[in-house]
Amino acid sequence: MTSEGKVTKLASVKVTKRASNIEYAIRDVIVHTKDLIKNGKKIHYLNIGDPAAFDFKTPASFKEALCNAIAKEDNYYSPSEGLLELREAVVNKEKKINNVDISSEDVLVTEGISEGIQMLLGAIVEKGNEILFPGPAYPPYISYTKFFDGTPVAYETIEKENWQPNIDDLRKKVTKKTRAIVIINPNNPTGAVYDGKTIKEILNIAGEHNLPVISDEIYDQLTYEKHFVSAANLTTDVPVIGLNGFSKVYQMTGWRLGYMYFKGEGKKLDTLQAGVEKLCRIRICANTPVQIAATAALNGPQDFVKDIIERLKQRRDFSWKRLNEIEGITTTKPDGAFYIFPKINGIGTHWKNDKDFVVELLKETGVLIVNGSGFDPVYGKDHVRIVFLPPINDLEEAYNKLEQFIIKKQKKIN
Repeated sequence: MTSEGKVTKLASVKVTKRASNIEYAIRDVIVHTKDLIKNGKKIHYLNIGDPAAFDFKTPASFKEALCNAIAKEDNYYSPSEGLLELREAVVNKEKKINNVDISSEDVLVTEGISEGIQMLLGAIVEKGNEILFPGPAYPPYISYTKFFDGTPVAYETIEKENWQPNIDDLRKKVTKKTRAIVIINPNNPTGAVYDGKTIKEILNIAGEHNLPVISDEIYDQLTYEKHFVSAANLTTDVPVIGLNGFSKVYQMTGWRLGYMYFKGEGKKLDTLQAGVEKLCRIRICANTPVQIAATAALNGPQDFVKDIIERLKQRRDFSWKRLNEIEGITTTKPDGAFYIFPKINGIGTHWKNDKDFVVELLKETGVLIVNGSGFDPVYGKDHVRIVFLPPINDLEEAYNKLEQFIIKKQKKIN
């Protein structure tokens, strides 16, 4: 309104292309639930990998450590790179669990692994650069590469081989524009676990082209029959940036804490680490009381992990068997994490694409899953990602609704 009392029309604020085009399929699908919830429809949340939202509760000792830190007035800004005691605990954990030798100076603490991905790609990617990632992959690797004006390039993982990387395809896709190769192991969204031979082959390709490897290992302790091997354990002279966190194994999802470490011979990663450290300073620091609690989590008893794996394995086995019983669905058995990535055979005939399938399923049944194309438009299409964290009774109810939805659609078409 002007000083004369006249109402003026304000021009809309222009939004950058980088912000308006960003996507995150895992949470983008939630917008379709708003009207359903208002109308009282029950929603089966099988879209977000959040153990703490189900019956995997944060251990009491972690919560006690957080409350004690707050009560003791440990509410100050901590060092931007993270508390020394936490970084030392990370060093001990990586040595004990993954046989990775690093020092506390190699570790940076982040507010969740997603912030680590953003900072790392912000320090690596410039306009026209390419980042190689497994197709399908955790969406932030795609979105942040685009956000920083780079080009995400997917290398094939082979469904018939339990989503193992196609090494020949990876080799062909390395160009002069490639800045890094991403490994997600255990994989989100497929649950694949890569063996040591495969990881070594990827490291060899990176070494041939003088590239660093970014290894996302947040599900490192959540494996079933197959043994997890860290890329940083296998590397000799190829630089590896490891990404990990406390959300999945330690059930601290809403606490938002992660870390990255830099492992490289000589000073190969010094400049990159210095660049990421500058980004850490801009955001001041990670949550100080949570860092103190995370230190206690790493230094305390780890027997709770075995129980998590046993319960997840039962839910994995049930999901794999039940989904394969549904006509029109086929799926491989995940070897790690808590996701299953089935193929929907009716897409292209009964549904236009996998996103249409997901939205229609949600509106009719309340079952909320994620379209596979959101994890890669080529290697993820015609699939969906399902989280098998809920108790078996809840999973059975959701899968029964999924089956009835498909049967109903097939009858309409026929």
